[in-house]
Amino acid sequence: MTLAPEVYGKLLLTERDALLPILRRTPEAAFDLPTVCDLWSVRDVIAHCVAALTRVATGNLHGFTPEDNQADVEAKRGLSVSELLAELEKAYDLGAASPEIYRVALGEWIHGGDIREALGEPGAYASDGVDDALDILVERSVRREAPPTDVRLTGVGETSPDGSSAGTRSLRLGDPDAMHAAELVTDVEGLFRIVANRRPELAVAELTGVTVRELRMFS
Repeated sequence: MTLAPEVYGKLLLTERDALLPILRRTPEAAFDLPTVCDLWSVRDVIAHCVAALTRVATGNLHGFTPEDNQADVEAKRGLSVSELLAELEKAYDLGAASPEIYRVALGEWIHGGDIREALGEPGAYASDGVDDALDILVERSVRREAPPTDVRLTGVGETSPDGSSAGTRSLRLGDPDAMHAAELVTDVEGLFRIVANRRPELAVAELTGVTVRELRMFS
């Protein structure tokens, strides 16, 4: 599966337009709330996103090791919340215009989920742009040689009489031409919790043929 280059930038701009209004109405004290990212607060995750997007867009790359990432976060400690959000908006725009954004677009969308979850926002890992995020995830799963897994996503598409989403969507993780190896039934949020290791124990899922750990595609 080969995606058009603009898909990655589109996902990033969708995330910008969805996340920034939330952050701008968030009380300043909430930026100190902890996130699923070990030892990082909401503020720290934002600082990491600013640094990662800017580095990719400008070509000023480092190894993105835990130590490198922590140094980037520490470098933003002196910024006020308003200054940090201004830098985030600029970083989204820079990143979306970069031909290298395919490297980090999905990870940045997932970090948006980390922030939403910490702030108690609904649908943390099933937010705007999810269709593009799923397409990018499928492509990533092939490159990462994920175990061939047939996924049935519940709660998508059509709307049931009670107002909830009742449809399903099927996709394949890993080699699309390989023989059937495993099956996963979950909702969109559960899928991203599993593949991104975002408290996968919270995913309501039926998984056969592989372990949750084998489907992990992000650190």
